[in-house]
Amino acid sequence: MSAPTVREMRRADCDRVSEIRIRGWQHAYQGLMPQPYLDGLSVTADAERRRAGFGQGDGSVVNLVAERDGTVLGWAAFGPYRDGGTRTGDAELYALYVDPAHFGGGIGRALLAASVERCPASPRMLLWVLKGNAPARRFYERAGFRPDGAEEPFEVAGVPVPEVRYARTLGG
Repeated sequence: MSAPTVREMRRADCDRVSEIRIRGWQHAYQGLMPQPYLDGLSVTADAERRRAGFGQGDGSVVNLVAERDGTVLGWAAFGPYRDGGTRTGDAELYALYVDPAHFGGGIGRALLAASVERCPASPRMLLWVLKGNAPARRFYERAGFRPDGAEEPFEVAGVPVPEVRYARTLGG
């Protein structure tokens, strides 16, 4: 199996990234979020929003994709840490999703490593993960992230879903 290639996302990747994101939610969050909510997620609607917002903003948010043999298999997004609307010097991994059919193939590791490498000026990278998502928590812990004690509820369809914050010291 060839190593994944990580590159910046292009507009042409929007449909595939939305498919990976929605299928990722439906797979990873089953039993952690209300099933009717997960069942109602739409790849088409997500792709439309993604295309409409593509290239917007100040360039501080970076979207990466990982592909193997020309097929996009994962997506990550990162940028400045969002602390109640106040930017800090820390970086935040906003999202990292891999096509569930390709778990364990190095796609997530490659995306996470590329995200960390592109934040050399930041002292830390932070991320939020669902408290009950044990596989994701193990993945981040193997990559050197640790829970820092911060927790907050994330509300989905009126149901609180607890998240925990993870942190990793970087070179900044």
